[in-house]
Amino acid sequence: MGKRLSDNLTSKYFEAANRLTSKKARRRIVAYVESYDDVFFWRTVLSRFENESQYFQVMLPSRFDHLERGKKAVMMRLLSQQVGHDMIACVDADYDYLMQGATETSREVLSNPYVFHTYAYAIENLQCYAPSLYEVCVATTLNDHAIFNIDEYLRQYSLAIFPLFVWSIWYYRSPNYKDFTISDFNRVIETGNFNIQNAERLIQNVRRKVGSRIRQLQLANPDAKESYLAVKEDIKRLGVTPETTYLYIQGHNFFDKIVVPMMKKICDQLIRERQSEINRQSMHGTQRRNELSCYSKSTEDIRSMLKKNLGYMTAEPFRRIQADIQRFLDEDNASAANHEQQEQPDPSAHEAYQEFTAY
Repeated sequence: MGKRLSDNLTSKYFEAANRLTSKKARRRIVAYVESYDDVFFWRTVLSRFENESQYFQVMLPSRFDHLERGKKAVMMRLLSQQVGHDMIACVDADYDYLMQGATETSREVLSNPYVFHTYAYAIENLQCYAPSLYEVCVATTLNDHAIFNIDEYLRQYSLAIFPLFVWSIWYYRSPNYKDFTISDFNRVIETGNFNIQNAERLIQNVRRKVGSRIRQLQLANPDAKESYLAVKEDIKRLGVTPETTYLYIQGHNFFDKIVVPMMKKICDQLIRERQSEINRQSMHGTQRRNELSCYSKSTEDIRSMLKKNLGYMTAEPFRRIQADIQRFLDEDNASAANHEQQEQPDPSAHEAYQEFTAY
Protein backbone atom coordinates (compact mmCIF):
# COMPACT_ATOMS: atom_id res chain seq x y z
CA MET A 1 0.00 0.00 0.00
CA GLY A 2 1.34 3.44 -0.92
CA LYS A 3 2.00 6.22 1.50
CA ARG A 4 -0.80 8.55 2.51
CA LEU A 5 -0.47 12.22 1.66
CA SER A 6 -0.32 13.00 5.40
CA ASP A 7 2.75 10.79 5.79
CA ASN A 8 4.78 13.37 3.86
CA LEU A 9 3.70 16.41 5.88
CA THR A 10 6.94 17.02 7.74
CA SER A 11 8.83 20.15 8.64
CA LYS A 12 11.19 19.29 5.78
CA TYR A 13 8.29 19.35 3.34
CA PHE A 14 7.11 22.77 4.49
CA GLU A 15 10.69 24.03 4.40
CA ALA A 16 10.96 22.80 0.82
CA ALA A 17 7.68 24.47 -0.12
CA ASN A 18 8.88 27.73 1.38
CA ARG A 19 12.16 27.58 -0.52
CA LEU A 20 10.42 26.99 -3.85
CA THR A 21 8.33 30.14 -3.52
CA SER A 22 9.43 33.61 -4.49
CA LYS A 23 12.09 35.26 -2.35
CA LYS A 24 9.48 37.91 -1.54
CA ALA A 25 6.83 35.39 -0.51
CA ARG A 26 6.00 35.04 3.18
CA ARG A 27 7.37 32.01 4.99
CA ARG A 28 4.63 29.64 6.16
CA ILE A 29 5.00 27.99 9.57
CA VAL A 30 2.49 25.22 10.21
CA ALA A 31 1.30 24.87 13.80
CA TYR A 32 -0.29 21.53 14.63
CA VAL A 33 -2.82 21.56 17.47
CA GLU A 34 -4.70 18.85 19.35
CA SER A 35 -8.35 19.47 18.47
CA TYR A 36 -10.84 21.75 16.75
CA ASP A 37 -11.30 23.83 19.92
CA ASP A 38 -7.58 24.62 19.96
CA VAL A 39 -7.50 26.19 16.50
CA PHE A 40 -8.95 29.55 17.54
CA PHE A 41 -6.94 29.73 20.77
CA TRP A 42 -3.59 29.18 19.07
CA ARG A 43 -4.58 31.61 16.32
CA THR A 44 -4.89 34.30 19.03
CA VAL A 45 -1.42 33.32 20.29
CA LEU A 46 0.30 33.31 16.92
CA SER A 47 -1.40 36.12 14.99
CA ARG A 48 0.65 38.90 16.61
CA PHE A 49 3.84 37.38 15.17
CA GLU A 50 2.70 37.49 11.56
CA ASN A 51 4.23 40.10 9.31
CA GLU A 52 5.38 40.64 5.74
CA SER A 53 8.00 37.91 6.20
CA GLN A 54 6.10 35.07 7.86
CA TYR A 55 2.68 33.71 8.78
CA PHE A 56 1.28 30.74 10.68
CA GLN A 57 -1.26 28.15 9.54
CA VAL A 58 -2.96 26.36 12.43
CA MET A 59 -3.88 22.77 11.54
CA LEU A 60 -5.09 19.55 13.15
CA PRO A 61 -2.65 16.64 13.59
CA SER A 62 -3.94 14.99 10.44
CA ARG A 63 -6.27 16.45 7.89
CA PHE A 64 -7.00 13.00 6.52
CA ASP A 65 -7.26 10.70 9.54
CA HIS A 66 -10.21 12.26 11.35
CA LEU A 67 -10.04 9.88 14.30
CA GLU A 68 -6.53 10.94 15.21
CA ARG A 69 -6.88 13.59 17.91
CA GLY A 70 -5.30 14.69 21.15
CA LYS A 71 -1.83 15.13 22.57
CA LYS A 72 -0.87 11.52 21.92
CA ALA A 73 -1.46 11.98 18.21
CA VAL A 74 0.51 15.23 18.18
CA MET A 75 3.42 13.66 20.05
CA MET A 76 3.43 10.62 17.77
CA ARG A 77 3.65 12.94 14.80
CA LEU A 78 6.39 14.84 16.58
CA LEU A 79 8.46 11.69 17.04
CA SER A 80 7.76 10.09 13.66
CA GLN A 81 7.46 13.10 11.37
CA GLN A 82 10.04 15.40 12.97
CA VAL A 83 8.72 18.87 13.62
CA GLY A 84 11.21 21.62 12.99
CA HIS A 85 11.74 25.17 11.80
CA ASP A 86 8.64 25.22 9.61
CA MET A 87 6.33 22.87 11.54
CA ILE A 88 5.65 23.20 15.27
CA ALA A 89 3.36 21.43 17.75
CA CYS A 90 1.08 23.35 20.13
CA VAL A 91 -0.40 21.36 23.02
CA ASP A 92 -2.16 21.71 26.34
CA ALA A 93 0.32 21.56 29.20
CA ASP A 94 -1.86 19.18 31.24
CA TYR A 95 0.31 18.07 34.18
CA ASP A 96 3.34 17.66 31.90
CA TYR A 97 4.66 21.15 32.65
CA LEU A 98 4.40 20.76 36.42
CA MET A 99 5.75 17.22 36.35
CA GLN A 100 9.06 18.66 35.14
CA GLY A 101 10.26 15.66 33.18
CA ALA A 102 8.93 12.89 35.41
CA THR A 103 7.54 11.11 32.31
CA GLU A 104 8.69 10.73 28.71
CA THR A 105 5.89 12.97 27.44
CA SER A 106 6.74 15.63 30.02
CA ARG A 107 10.40 15.55 28.98
CA GLU A 108 9.45 15.90 25.32
CA VAL A 109 7.07 18.80 25.98
CA LEU A 110 9.64 20.67 28.06
CA SER A 111 12.80 19.99 26.05
CA ASN A 112 11.75 20.09 22.41
CA PRO A 113 12.22 23.63 21.01
CA TYR A 114 9.42 23.05 18.49
CA VAL A 115 6.75 22.09 21.04
CA PHE A 116 4.79 24.88 22.72
CA HIS A 117 2.40 24.41 25.61
CA THR A 118 -0.22 26.43 27.47
CA TYR A 119 1.47 26.54 30.92
CA ALA A 120 -2.09 26.43 32.32
CA TYR A 121 -3.52 22.89 32.28
CA ALA A 122 -5.56 23.51 29.12
CA ILE A 123 -7.16 26.23 27.03
CA GLU A 124 -10.39 25.77 29.04
CA ASN A 125 -8.64 27.10 32.14
CA LEU A 126 -7.59 30.22 30.26
CA GLN A 127 -11.06 30.67 28.78
CA CYS A 128 -12.22 30.77 32.40
CA TYR A 129 -9.61 33.35 33.46
CA ALA A 130 -11.29 34.84 36.52
CA PRO A 131 -10.75 38.59 35.89
CA SER A 132 -12.47 38.26 32.51
CA LEU A 133 -15.61 36.40 33.57
CA TYR A 134 -17.68 39.41 34.59
CA GLU A 135 -17.34 40.77 31.05
CA VAL A 136 -18.49 37.38 29.74
CA CYS A 137 -21.62 37.71 31.90
CA VAL A 138 -22.30 41.16 30.46
CA ALA A 139 -21.75 39.93 26.89
CA THR A 140 -24.08 37.00 27.52
CA THR A 141 -26.94 38.88 29.23
CA LEU A 142 -26.45 42.51 28.13
CA ASN A 143 -26.91 43.43 31.77
CA ASP A 144 -24.04 45.32 33.37
CA HIS A 145 -24.94 44.65 37.00
CA ALA A 146 -22.29 43.09 39.24
CA ILE A 147 -24.40 40.80 41.42
CA PHE A 148 -21.56 38.42 42.35
CA ASN A 149 -17.79 38.73 42.72
CA ILE A 150 -16.60 35.91 40.45
CA ASP A 151 -12.94 36.86 40.74
CA GLU A 152 -13.00 36.64 44.53
CA TYR A 153 -14.98 33.39 44.49
CA LEU A 154 -12.40 31.65 42.27
CA ARG A 155 -9.60 33.12 44.35
CA GLN A 156 -11.10 31.62 47.51
CA TYR A 157 -11.75 28.36 45.68
CA SER A 158 -8.10 28.24 44.57
CA LEU A 159 -6.84 28.92 48.08
CA ALA A 160 -9.07 26.11 49.38
CA ILE A 161 -7.80 23.48 46.93
CA PHE A 162 -4.13 24.50 46.72
CA PRO A 163 -2.80 22.27 49.57
CA LEU A 164 -4.42 19.20 48.00
CA PHE A 165 -3.22 20.25 44.54
CA VAL A 166 0.35 20.10 45.85
CA TRP A 167 -0.32 16.52 46.92
CA SER A 168 -1.68 15.75 43.44
CA ILE A 169 1.54 16.97 41.81
CA TRP A 170 3.57 15.17 44.49
CA TYR A 171 1.90 11.88 43.54
CA TYR A 172 2.23 12.45 39.80
CA ARG A 173 5.95 13.06 40.19
CA SER A 174 6.27 9.69 41.95
CA PRO A 175 5.79 6.09 40.78
CA ASN A 176 2.67 5.92 43.00
CA TYR A 177 0.52 8.34 41.00
CA LYS A 178 -2.26 5.74 40.71
CA ASP A 179 -2.80 6.01 44.47
CA PHE A 180 -4.16 9.55 44.07
CA THR A 181 -5.27 10.24 40.52
CA ILE A 182 -6.57 13.40 38.90
CA SER A 183 -10.03 11.86 39.06
CA ASP A 184 -9.63 11.34 42.82
CA PHE A 185 -8.56 14.97 43.16
CA ASN A 186 -11.48 16.21 41.05
CA ARG A 187 -14.01 14.38 43.22
CA VAL A 188 -12.70 16.11 46.34
CA ILE A 189 -12.70 19.63 44.89
CA GLU A 190 -16.20 19.56 43.37
CA THR A 191 -18.39 22.30 44.81
CA GLY A 192 -21.76 20.73 44.16
CA ASN A 193 -24.77 22.79 43.06
CA PHE A 194 -23.77 26.44 42.88
CA ASN A 195 -25.96 29.04 44.51
CA ILE A 196 -25.15 32.74 44.65
CA GLN A 197 -26.53 33.09 48.16
CA ASN A 198 -24.71 29.98 49.34
CA ALA A 199 -21.32 30.47 47.68
CA GLU A 200 -19.36 30.99 50.89
CA ARG A 201 -20.73 27.76 52.35
CA LEU A 202 -19.68 25.90 49.19
CA ILE A 203 -16.09 27.08 49.66
CA GLN A 204 -16.19 26.06 53.31
CA ASN A 205 -17.36 22.59 52.30
CA VAL A 206 -14.51 22.28 49.80
CA ARG A 207 -12.04 23.27 52.53
CA ARG A 208 -13.52 20.59 54.79
CA LYS A 209 -13.22 17.88 52.13
CA VAL A 210 -9.69 18.97 51.23
CA GLY A 211 -8.63 18.90 54.89
CA SER A 212 -10.06 15.42 55.33
CA ARG A 213 -8.26 14.01 52.32
CA ILE A 214 -4.98 15.71 53.27
CA ARG A 215 -5.09 14.00 56.66
CA GLN A 216 -5.51 10.66 54.89
CA LEU A 217 -2.58 11.35 52.58
CA GLN A 218 -0.37 12.45 55.47
CA LEU A 219 -1.12 9.20 57.31
CA ALA A 220 -0.33 7.20 54.17
CA ASN A 221 2.94 9.12 53.67
CA PRO A 222 4.32 9.90 57.14
CA ASP A 223 7.80 10.74 55.83
CA ALA A 224 6.67 13.01 52.98
CA LYS A 225 6.68 16.39 54.73
CA GLU A 226 10.02 17.52 53.38
CA SER A 227 9.35 16.35 49.81
CA TYR A 228 5.83 17.82 49.93
CA LEU A 229 7.21 21.23 50.90
CA ALA A 230 9.82 20.93 48.13
CA VAL A 231 7.08 20.28 45.55
CA LYS A 232 5.08 23.19 46.93
CA GLU A 233 7.98 25.60 46.50
CA ASP A 234 8.84 24.20 43.09
CA ILE A 235 5.39 24.68 41.58
CA LYS A 236 5.33 28.21 42.96
CA ARG A 237 8.62 28.76 41.16
CA LEU A 238 6.94 27.49 37.98
CA GLY A 239 4.19 30.11 38.27
CA VAL A 240 1.46 28.43 40.32
CA THR A 241 0.16 30.62 43.12
CA PRO A 242 -2.37 29.58 45.79
CA GLU A 243 -4.73 32.24 44.40
CA THR A 244 -4.57 30.93 40.81
CA THR A 245 -4.64 27.17 41.37
CA TYR A 246 -7.74 26.95 39.18
CA LEU A 247 -5.57 27.58 36.10
CA TYR A 248 -3.62 24.36 36.65
CA ILE A 249 -6.32 21.79 37.52
CA GLN A 250 -7.94 19.59 34.86
CA GLY A 251 -9.43 22.01 32.37
CA HIS A 252 -12.56 20.34 31.06
CA ASN A 253 -13.65 19.32 34.57
CA PHE A 254 -13.14 22.87 35.85
CA PHE A 255 -15.00 24.27 32.84
CA ASP A 256 -17.95 21.86 33.02
CA LYS A 257 -18.32 21.28 36.77
CA ILE A 258 -17.27 24.59 38.34
CA VAL A 259 -17.43 27.53 35.96
CA VAL A 260 -20.34 26.79 33.62
CA PRO A 261 -22.83 26.00 36.44
CA MET A 262 -21.72 29.13 38.31
CA MET A 263 -21.94 31.34 35.23
CA LYS A 264 -25.31 29.91 34.25
CA LYS A 265 -26.81 30.72 37.65
CA ILE A 266 -25.42 34.26 37.54
CA CYS A 267 -26.54 34.87 33.96
CA ASP A 268 -30.00 33.41 34.57
CA GLN A 269 -30.49 35.87 37.42
CA LEU A 270 -29.25 38.77 35.31
CA ILE A 271 -31.63 37.80 32.49
CA ARG A 272 -34.58 37.60 34.88
CA GLU A 273 -33.60 40.99 36.25
CA ARG A 274 -33.59 42.50 32.75
CA GLN A 275 -36.90 40.84 31.89
CA SER A 276 -38.49 42.24 35.06
CA GLU A 277 -37.24 45.69 34.09
CA ILE A 278 -38.84 45.35 30.64
CA ASN A 279 -42.11 44.23 32.22
CA ARG A 280 -42.14 47.25 34.53
CA GLN A 281 -41.28 49.82 31.89
CA SER A 282 -43.51 48.60 29.06
CA MET A 283 -46.50 50.81 28.32
CA HIS A 284 -48.67 48.03 26.91
CA GLY A 285 -48.68 44.32 26.12
CA THR A 286 -47.48 44.64 22.53
CA GLN A 287 -44.48 46.72 23.52
CA ARG A 288 -43.66 44.28 26.33
CA ARG A 289 -43.80 41.26 24.00
CA ASN A 290 -41.68 43.00 21.35
CA GLU A 291 -39.07 44.11 23.86
CA LEU A 292 -38.88 40.68 25.51
CA SER A 293 -38.54 39.00 22.10
CA CYS A 294 -35.83 41.43 21.02
CA TYR A 295 -33.94 40.93 24.28
CA SER A 296 -34.24 37.15 24.11
CA LYS A 297 -32.73 37.14 20.61
CA SER A 298 -29.85 39.32 21.84
CA THR A 299 -28.72 37.07 24.68
CA GLU A 300 -26.13 34.35 24.10
CA ASP A 301 -25.35 30.83 25.27
CA ILE A 302 -22.87 30.91 28.15
CA ARG A 303 -20.76 27.98 26.91
CA SER A 304 -20.36 29.55 23.49
CA MET A 305 -19.39 32.89 25.00
CA LEU A 306 -16.77 31.25 27.21
CA LYS A 307 -15.30 29.49 24.18
CA LYS A 308 -14.99 32.88 22.48
CA ASN A 309 -13.65 34.67 25.55
CA LEU A 310 -10.39 36.51 24.83
CA GLY A 311 -9.89 37.91 28.33
CA TYR A 312 -7.08 35.40 28.91
CA MET A 313 -4.77 37.52 26.75
CA THR A 314 -3.79 39.46 29.88
CA ALA A 315 -3.11 36.28 31.90
CA GLU A 316 0.46 35.41 32.86
CA PRO A 317 0.43 31.94 31.19
CA PHE A 318 -0.64 33.54 27.90
CA ARG A 319 2.18 36.07 28.10
CA ARG A 320 4.63 33.24 28.75
CA ILE A 321 3.42 31.36 25.66
CA GLN A 322 3.95 34.43 23.53
CA ALA A 323 7.42 34.94 25.01
CA ASP A 324 8.28 31.36 24.00
CA ILE A 325 7.06 31.95 20.43
CA GLN A 326 9.05 35.18 20.21
CA ARG A 327 12.19 33.43 21.44
CA PHE A 328 11.70 30.63 18.90
CA LEU A 329 11.30 33.08 16.03
CA ASP A 330 14.28 35.19 17.08
CA GLU A 331 16.55 32.16 17.32
CA ASP A 332 15.15 30.53 14.20
CA ASN A 333 15.42 33.64 12.05
CA ALA A 334 18.97 34.24 13.22
CA SER A 335 19.87 30.63 12.43
CA ALA A 336 18.17 30.80 9.02
CA ALA A 337 20.03 33.97 8.08
CA ASN A 338 23.35 32.39 9.02
CA HIS A 339 22.49 29.17 7.18
CA GLU A 340 21.51 31.06 4.02
CA GLN A 341 24.89 32.74 3.89
CA GLN A 342 26.78 29.46 4.20
CA GLU A 343 24.86 27.00 2.04
CA GLN A 344 23.07 26.66 -1.27
CA PRO A 345 19.49 25.29 -1.33
CA ASP A 346 19.32 21.65 -0.20
CA PRO A 347 18.49 19.34 -3.17
CA SER A 348 16.83 16.86 -0.78
CA ALA A 349 14.35 19.54 0.24
CA HIS A 350 13.32 19.91 -3.42
CA GLU A 351 12.99 16.12 -3.67
CA ALA A 352 10.76 16.05 -0.58
CA TYR A 353 8.46 18.60 -2.15
CA GLN A 354 8.36 16.73 -5.47
CA GLU A 355 7.59 13.46 -3.64
CA PHE A 356 4.58 15.04 -1.98
CA THR A 357 3.22 16.77 -5.09
CA ALA A 358 3.62 13.61 -7.19
CA TYR A 359 0.53 12.01 -5.55
